Amino acid sequence: MKKIKKILKLIGLGAYVVFLAYSFSCGFEPGKKIGENFMGFAMIMIKFLPPAFILIGLFEVWIKRKTVEKYLGTRSGIKGYLLVIMLASTTVGGLYVAFPVAYSLYNKGARLAVIFTYIGASAVCRVPMTIFEASFLGFKYSVIRIAVSIPLIVISSIMFERYLKGHNFVIKSGN
Repeated sequence: MKKIKKILKLIGLGAYVVFLAYSFSCGFEPGKKIGENFMGFAMIMIKFLPPAFILIGLFEVWIKRKTVEKYLGTRSGIKGYLLVIMLASTTVGGLYVAFPVAYSLYNKGARLAVIFTYIGASAVCRVPMTIFEASFLGFKYSVIRIAVSIPLIVISSIMFERYLKGHNFVIKSGN
């Protein structure tokens, strides 16, 4: 079954490459635009993902499990939520970086609800995004949006954690 999946992935990748080659050689504009968008996106990823993953690796090595359990574990209380919201507000790269950080937090003993709060907050309240938003939509709008979003993220995170714990949820290794 794994071999079939690999073959299908290779066929899909080959079809994509052939499609792009055909588009650029024959002047097919939608295909050229797809290729240009892909390359632009790939260049952005190449610029910020390696430094982010280096920082995540350093976090894995330098931060002790006891520290994460103390501040973000089952007994962290509201302090854990506030800490991950502050951490999420400084996350660069959005969810591309947030998911590996969340997995690292999980491995270090952080509570599931705190991890879900981190993921939600990293999608909603990053500082650069909020400043950009406030400059176009106004400061009042940004404050109201964050004031409504953060409690909803925390409440839904707690509910999601309870649901998963009730169904014996376990994260398995991706190998």
